[in-house]
Amino acid sequence: MSGSLFVVTAPSGAGKSSLIDALLREDARLRLSVSYTTRAPRPGESNGREYHFVDDRTFMTMLERGEFLESAEVHGHRYGTSQAVVREALAGGQDLVLEIDWQGAQQVRRLQPGCIGVFILPPSVAELERRMRARGQDSDAVIRRRLASAEEEISHAAEFEYAIINKDFDEAKRDLQAIIRVERLKKSNS
Repeated sequence: MSGSLFVVTAPSGAGKSSLIDALLREDARLRLSVSYTTRAPRPGESNGREYHFVDDRTFMTMLERGEFLESAEVHGHRYGTSQAVVREALAGGQDLVLEIDWQGAQQVRRLQPGCIGVFILPPSVAELERRMRARGQDSDAVIRRRLASAEEEISHAAEFEYAIINKDFDEAKRDLQAIIRVERLKKSNS
């Protein structure tokens, strides 16, 4: 049986990465697809774990060769998912999570119509701003730009099969785990 592809999307600060990390620690049948990006690593990130960090020229060469299942430019940086990695994992029966933005999710749905989309929502835009400021990584101008982008992203939540409001982390994690269980059950019964 082929694996399932879970596409998880959220605006910056909604808790998507934390939820996915917790899910991966508890579910050995699930693997994260590591995307390529042109942005610099943040403190604590390492190449090949959070992202494959490449320069713009390398990224564009890969894009021109058609190596990406999806790609997008977000906040001035390019991101892309390896087409070969996704196809090999799914063909091998591995369930895979893509942690991508709404633009990438639209591209993936066109090329992988059986994928399962999950949108992580913050409880409010005010809470999203509080979370961004609490990280202490960005200037006011960057936060304002990210909040405007978040509102645009949130407007696409209805395009996904599922939406989770991340007000309480443990509850949101249980919701995400339940979605995976339901989708696996549906697949095994088909």
